[in-house]
Amino acid sequence: MSQPRDITPGATYLITRRALRRHLLFRPDAAITQLLVYGLAVSARRYRIEVHALCAMSSHLHLVVTDPDGVLPRFLQFFHRVVALGTKVLRKWEGPVWDHEATSVVRLLTHAAVVEKIAYVLANPVAAGLVRHAREWPGAKVDVSEIGRGELRAARPSAYFDPENPQWPQQAGLPLALPPGIQQDSADGFRRAVAAELERHEMRAHVEVHRQGLRFLGVEKASNVSPYERATSFEALRERNPTFAVGREQGGAWRTAATAVRTFRASYRAALERWRAGVHSALFPAGTWWMRIFHGVNVTIPA
Repeated sequence: MSQPRDITPGATYLITRRALRRHLLFRPDAAITQLLVYGLAVSARRYRIEVHALCAMSSHLHLVVTDPDGVLPRFLQFFHRVVALGTKVLRKWEGPVWDHEATSVVRLLTHAAVVEKIAYVLANPVAAGLVRHAREWPGAKVDVSEIGRGELRAARPSAYFDPENPQWPQQAGLPLALPPGIQQDSADGFRRAVAAELERHEMRAHVEVHRQGLRFLGVEKASNVSPYERATSFEALRERNPTFAVGREQGGAWRTAATAVRTFRASYRAALERWRAGVHSALFPAGTWWMRIFHGVNVTIPA
């Protein structure tokens, strides 16, 4: 059984989902970029999800979002379904689009974690040796300068989306929000912090590419790979999948967060045992989602 997850309204997350067996199904061509941006805009508006960062790599997607209403599982289910069905049509693909591993959902608990993970998301094409600078990546992405003042916008793709269905508007737009706690008067400072962290990632990638005697693949080649090929770079299997991040040199915050996770899981397990024993008045901890939505259990009111 998987560990229970605390879904708290207002939380910010790094989300990662991989294509089946690292196939390059999301190769950055115009059609797939349109599908991803349109699907994300429609899905985020439907569930009031605030999007801060996006980078669609050929074999996986990265997002940084905030979930004001505590409906993240609903949003992910809808968005990933739309992307999968649209991709199957565009790529004439039979079978699953997404990898069998669960979506990685990492809660970002500090300002430092938000800065670091947004920069990490945007730096992915550089770290993968595809382009020298994040701004050059031709796929669906967010630039640092757009956070808090840009917009994702796409016309309805001709593939999959029924123009007669009102849930699929002809145009879909989504403003790129600032993360919680960042006000407009401090937005420039936040963007500078992300840009500095992104530059650090890029410099490290440049050093690594040079050390290995390699070259960056380049925009043209990255855009023309076959979507039916698979990524061949080394990737460690069955690595730990963290549930939260606090950023570098945040030891005190890490210990506090780890204690909170252990406490939530212990309270959840205890309540679940009572509920299974027939005590349906068992009180689950605040943040319980699945049991509350599908079984109507009682949940502690958040402090």
